[in-house]
Amino acid sequence: MFDVTALGEVLIDFTPSGHSEKGHVLFETNPGGAPANVLVALSRLNKKTAFIGKVGHDQFGLILKGVLEDQKIDTSNLLFSKTVNTTLAFVHLDEKGDRSFSFYRNPGADIMLEKNEIDEDTIKQSRIFHFGSLSLTNEPAATATITALEYAKKHNVTISYDPNLRTPLWRSLDEAKRQILKGFEYADIVKISEEELEFLTGYRDVIKGTEVLQEQFGTAVIFVTLGPVGCFYRNIQGYASKKGYQVNVVDTTGAGDAFVGGVLYQILERKKPLAHLTASEFEEMVTFANAVGALTTEGKGGIPSIPTIEQVERFLKKNS
Repeated sequence: MFDVTALGEVLIDFTPSGHSEKGHVLFETNPGGAPANVLVALSRLNKKTAFIGKVGHDQFGLILKGVLEDQKIDTSNLLFSKTVNTTLAFVHLDEKGDRSFSFYRNPGADIMLEKNEIDEDTIKQSRIFHFGSLSLTNEPAATATITALEYAKKHNVTISYDPNLRTPLWRSLDEAKRQILKGFEYADIVKISEEELEFLTGYRDVIKGTEVLQEQFGTAVIFVTLGPVGCFYRNIQGYASKKGYQVNVVDTTGAGDAFVGGVLYQILERKKPLAHLTASEFEEMVTFANAVGALTTEGKGGIPSIPTIEQVERFLKKNS
C-alpha cells in the first residue's frame, strides 16, 4: 500500500551557480520535476510513495532513478526510453530568487509514457494519486495520464492536481487552457498559483476565481499559493487565508510542490474524508504546508532543499 503515487515528469534542473573565472554563468545539475518534488516532500515526512514516469536511458535518467531511490520512493514504474533523452530544464533566477524556465523537451522522455505502461494495481493500492498538467501537454503521455486518472476514479483513490502552467511547453494557450481544465474534471484537491487562476478563469481575485472553478467542477478543496503572503483556500464549507512565513529566500524552485507535499501529508494524517475536515483542521493543514514551502526556498534547487519532518517541526515551534 502506498500513501501517495504520483505520475509525471522527473527531470534535471540546471540551476545557476555563480560564474566562471571568465565571467560565464555556471549551472548546477539538480533533480527536479513537480510530481517528483511532491513525492520527495512526502518521503521526507515519512510517507510511503511511488512514482510513475519515464526518463531517457542516459546519464541523467540513471541519476534521477538513483535520487528517487535514495529518497525511498518506489521506482518500479519508472521506465527508461532507449530512443528519447531525459527532459532538461534550465532555471533562470531574478534578484528575488523567483524563477523562470527554458526546456529541452522536443521531445523528452517524460512525454513518451504510454497508456499500456500504466500499472493499474499501483494506483489501486494508493491512498492518494497526484498528477500535474505538464503530462497533458503532448501525446502519448496525455492519454496515459487520463488512463491513470480513470484507474484512480475506478478505485475511489483521492486525486490531487497541480495545474502547472509552463507556457513554452504548450503548442498554444488555447490548448493549454483546454487541457488544464480537463484535469479539473478528475481532481479532488487542487494547488494553483494566482497567475494560473487568472489564466483559467479570467479573475485575479482569488475569491471569485476559486468560486468559478468550484462551481464548474465541484472541487473539494482549492489552495491558491501566494508566495511569501501565504495561502488562500476554498473548500465545500467556505474559504479562508493563512499568512506565510518570512524567510531568507535563495531559490523558490520546488516550493509550491513542497507545499503540496505538506498538504497531502496533513490529509493522510487525519484519516477522514475531505468533506469531514473542520475549519480549524484546514487552518492547521495550511500552517504546516506553508512552513514546508517556506523552508524549501532557503536552499538552491528543488529536491535538495525540501525539509524533513524534524526540520518542519522545529521551524513551527520556533515560529509559533
